[in-house]
Amino acid sequence: MANAEQVVLLDERGEALGSADKAEVHHRDTPLHLAFSAYVFDEDGRFLLTRRAGVKKTWPGVWTNSCCGHPAPGEPMAGAVRRRLRDELGLAASAVELVLPRFRYRAVMDNGVVENELCPVWRVTADGQPDPDPAEVDDWSWVDWEELVTGVSAGARQVSPWCREQLAELGRLDVDPRMWPSAPADQLPPAAVY
Repeated sequence: MANAEQVVLLDERGEALGSADKAEVHHRDTPLHLAFSAYVFDEDGRFLLTRRAGVKKTWPGVWTNSCCGHPAPGEPMAGAVRRRLRDELGLAASAVELVLPRFRYRAVMDNGVVENELCPVWRVTADGQPDPDPAEVDDWSWVDWEELVTGVSAGARQVSPWCREQLAELGRLDVDPRMWPSAPADQLPPAAVY
């Protein structure tokens, strides 16, 4: 039997405290843990918006950024991003760049389940069309970035709470995703391996 997927538990400084089974970490008192969010663009600059599968424990059926995940203990973050893109969306990344190294959020679902993550954000360029795992993604669409941001800001398009917060922070970097500056790896949380 395969080992359960592990997530890295963190203290308030972003130092590793140990690990826990991913399947058991999200509940009403979710501990702070390490994650990542990826924003995938194609060569034409379109953004890949995805809808989380209805079977997901957190925010099922909600539209969000392209891909999220958790690096395994000791796994380099950029490698975890590439792994998750391949496993979840069937995509190979041609570029993976860190843009928000210390993004953190906490969000509570209506049923009380909590997300509590230190979640660096990555800009990814990928070729081809997604072939998503149906246990992860119910739907996807290539969209115009400016239209997405405008729609979310105006309340006309609903997205996950972390995506909404990340869009605001990414907009402060630049309105054009191609102009977001890459962040140095030493700005990642101490528990993150680059």
